[in-house]
Parts: sequence; C-alpha cells; structure tokens
Amino acid sequence: MTGALVALLTDFGAADGYVGVMKGVILGIAPDSRLVDITAEIPTHDIVAGAWVLGTSWRYFPAETIFLAVVDPGVGSARRAVALRVSGHWFIGPDNGLATPLLDAASSIDAVRLQPERYAAGPISATFHGRDLFAPAAAHLAKGARLADLGEPLDATSLVRLAPVKPVWRDTTLVAHVVHKDHFGNLITDVAGSLAERVMATPESAAQVAGHLVRDRARSYAEAPAGVLALILDSSGHLALCLKAASAAAVFHVSRGDEVHILGLPADAGA
Repeated sequence: MTGALVALLTDFGAADGYVGVMKGVILGIAPDSRLVDITAEIPTHDIVAGAWVLGTSWRYFPAETIFLAVVDPGVGSARRAVALRVSGHWFIGPDNGLATPLLDAASSIDAVRLQPERYAAGPISATFHGRDLFAPAAAHLAKGARLADLGEPLDATSLVRLAPVKPVWRDTTLVAHVVHKDHFGNLITDVAGSLAERVMATPESAAQVAGHLVRDRARSYAEAPAGVLALILDSSGHLALCLKAASAAAVFHVSRGDEVHILGLPADAGA
C-alpha cells in the first residue's frame, strides 16, 4: 500500500500540536503516505458528532483509504483499541461507537484488537493514544502490514455501535429528531432518503420545533426566506432546518436530540 491515503478525524482542534504530531509519526514510519484532514474540529469528546461526520464523509474517499479516527474520551481506560477492514476500507481508532457508520454499511468486517507490542516502537502514553497507538498502526497499514500483524482477532459482532436514532410515528405525526448541528447552525434531522423528499414535495406538511411551525421550503440556502426557519434537503440526503445567513440552532435554541414533529404527511408516507 505504498502511497496509501490516511484520512484523519479528531476532536483535537488546531491550537495544539496533537494532529501535527500524529502526522509526523505516520510519515516517520510510512513516508510515502498521503495525509488528508477530514476535520480536527469535532466537539470535544463528542463521539456522536464524530460518527456523523465520518458517516457523511467516508463514501467520498477512494477504496483502501485508512480512516484514522480519534474521538476518545475513554483514553487510558479499558476501552478497546481496534483496527478494522471494512468493505474495502480501513478504520483505526477506539472501539467506542465512532466506527458505527462504517459498520452499518459494511458488507464484510475483519477486526483486531490492537496490541502495540507488535508494532509500536516506544512506550504508550496513557493520555495520547493518537500518537503512540493509533498513528503507528495506521502507518504500518500504509506500509502494507496485515491486520494480523497489528493485533489479535476480534469478533466483529462485539464491536461497539451507537444506538440508531430513527423517526417514529405517533398517530398522524412523524416524530423526528435533530441528529446533528453543523458549523453553520443548520439542524439536520433523522428524516432521510425518500421520506425526506416526500416531506419537501408535500406543501401541506410542516415541521414543528421548539414552538415554531416551519412551512417554508428552500432548494438552496441562497433561496431560503430571510429571518425564518426553512426546510431544506441537506447534502447528506437528510431533511434539515436552516436560517439564511444565520445559525438556526443559536437563534431558535435547538440542540441535538430535540424532537421535530412533521405534520400533514399523507397516511401512506411510511417511515
């Protein structure tokens, strides 16, 4: 895997040297690696947000990409550190649910529990597994190592997955949930695919959130009406709520997990 692509996702931010150090470790072991930042700005310790960003990003990377993902509030604890082969891609990181989107989409999964004595050159810090445990593992994969070179086999069914969040029907109301707030304050819901398209295409339907009834729709953010919440189909294929040139989350005080009630859908609009 000479010249392998390693895509990094962390909650480390840009103020410290943590991400740069991880890149230095990788390049020291596999100097031909190509390094890409998905983001270092996942909210601190927010595994759910990290999984969302990974889930909406990984499909746009070529086969054999190594996803090095570290959002790890349990660093230094008994939580497992894993390397996965998942449907033509690789994942290196903590076994805490962060890999859920890859696991849910997988046609095949091979997994090992990392054993750093097999590949890591130095001591393992209890507070920086990104540098000492995960980055070296990713680098050795980039150089052509096999999963078996990195650790002991792991039953893939034992891997930690985040609980799914899906819209549910209560009588004639579809009860959805805000599953992600992006950098712009757009509120992305768990209404996706054909159901999201159905909501957008049904003028009689409306969304109710935080006491506000949302009927306006927009094809793009530029077309959204000024000053009011509007429904929009997000680039991830999910129904979202937006506020033109402003943060819907901040102005209307809506957070992840809040319910969004979809009213006025026809009876045959299954979830």
